[in-house]
Amino acid sequence: MTTLATPVQPRDEVSAIVARYDRRKQFQRDVRVDILQPHRWQVQQEKERAYLRFLRRYEPDQIPLLRLLEIGCGHGSNLQQLLRWGFSPENLVGNELLPDRCDHARRFLPESVRILPGDACGLNLPEASFELVLQSTVFTSILDNAFQHRLADRMWSLLAPGGCVLWYDFRFNNPRNPDVRGVGLTRIRELFPHGTVHSRRLALAPPIARVVSRVHPSLYTAFNTIPWLRTHLFCWIEKK
Repeated sequence: MTTLATPVQPRDEVSAIVARYDRRKQFQRDVRVDILQPHRWQVQQEKERAYLRFLRRYEPDQIPLLRLLEIGCGHGSNLQQLLRWGFSPENLVGNELLPDRCDHARRFLPESVRILPGDACGLNLPEASFELVLQSTVFTSILDNAFQHRLADRMWSLLAPGGCVLWYDFRFNNPRNPDVRGVGLTRIRELFPHGTVHSRRLALAPPIARVVSRVHPSLYTAFNTIPWLRTHLFCWIEKK
């Protein structure tokens, strides 16, 4: 059963999120080094395949026309990948709460990709202005349920009819990290009650992935065939 967080004021939760990420920095490796680890690049490739399978619903000449907003764009790696897949930079918008990540994304992305700093709930953007709204490992760092609902509502309001929220996040709590909380399928449906939720389980549990990949990278694929060992959800949530 999911433990409900004590309600807080919106600004308090924003400050708490920033503090959680600050605490996390001391445990994070350099991404450029970490991605070379076999379990890391296999998780990344699995995630990319899920996005590409989803994008096959569109014709190739539609991809450059799709307007996409990423909530919590971080250093801009997802937006860079979308550019490689044919998205037009002028149709991409990234939002990021943390100033250092925002600055990094701005340096490494084309000028025509808009990067909007600050709390996503306060984004000054037209309603229904995106065909796709993406979040990747954002909601698991939001521990206040009311704030999760506010953010989900804002994402939904920015999504055009016929569009999709793209969701990638983990579904289990991490007993070693009290600053995160897993978000399962039931909770996703609560956050987007008017959407049609489609989901896939992805990503072999990290403790297992690290061990088996050291033995041989192919063992990641073998163990990942067992659905209950997968810790993440990739969802597309349709707005009729």
